Amino acid sequence: MKVAIVGATGLVGRKIISEIDRIGLDIDEFYLFATEKSSGTVIPVNGKSYEVKPLSPAAVNGLKADFALFSAGKDVSRAYAKLFIKNGATVIDNSAAFRMDGDVPLVVPEVNPEDVTACRKLIANPNCSTIQAMLAIKPIEDAFGVERVVYVTFQAVSGAGNGGIEDLKNGFFGIPSKKLPKNIYSDCIPQIDSFSDEGYTLEEWKMINETRKILHRPDMKITATCVRVPVFNCHSESVNLKLKKPFDIKDVAAVLKAAKGVKYYEGDSYPTAADADGQAIVHIGRLRKDFSEENSLNFWCVADNLLKGAATNAVQILELIIKRQNSTK
Repeated sequence: MKVAIVGATGLVGRKIISEIDRIGLDIDEFYLFATEKSSGTVIPVNGKSYEVKPLSPAAVNGLKADFALFSAGKDVSRAYAKLFIKNGATVIDNSAAFRMDGDVPLVVPEVNPEDVTACRKLIANPNCSTIQAMLAIKPIEDAFGVERVVYVTFQAVSGAGNGGIEDLKNGFFGIPSKKLPKNIYSDCIPQIDSFSDEGYTLEEWKMINETRKILHRPDMKITATCVRVPVFNCHSESVNLKLKKPFDIKDVAAVLKAAKGVKYYEGDSYPTAADADGQAIVHIGRLRKDFSEENSLNFWCVADNLLKGAATNAVQILELIIKRQNSTK
């Protein structure tokens, strides 16, 4: 089996490589691609060393990779995903390029694995903030039904790539931000991505629309406010849900304790970004009733946005496809 990684030298690309190493997937050959600037970089994968090549149509044509994992931005995905597919690869894309396309499944393996079928040659990895929320909301939706979702996110600068990290480091020395719209050091920025005509940012619309698509609930009422905070890594979220029927908070806690890929914190204990850093699971705490609204609750949700929010989820999709293929042989 041969796997290409596009954007191999970026934050998420390197995490994809480390996750493949950690899991020990049986892969015969890797093809690593990045920009001309990163060309020539040597990266070890599965005990072998691979040189990063510049991405070009000539490099893709005739490559014959079985899978291509993209993490190089939506423009690169739009330019090259279908070329990889034409050359025989199944593409798992981490950008926003195809997430809302009707014929492209948007997948969190613990939530909607049934959306991955043998005929699908292009699968989208959801937005990092959406992924971590789904691991909590889906089991609650299954048990009680969810009528409305209110998201408030506190997103680390690593979500903006190396540029976001540099902005936070440089801010300590009074150097103006280059990647983020305002200086992030010792401040919070209530803007992630550009604004739409309605006053929402594109990040907020991603969370709204992706949640509906993953849960197959186009009718679900959802609103979101996304904030960039001066934390290097791991996103935190405050989530408010209005359920369709009455509940006992102990029953909701039991559902979350049993949820796949989740660590639940009892009582007064709760997770922070530091607890989630470097872990491929979602941490949930501060579960409580919202007494201002009937059948409503709040919880706190934290995850490593580079791992479960991106690389781990993509590799889990890859694992899921491989298992499906092996079971049909």
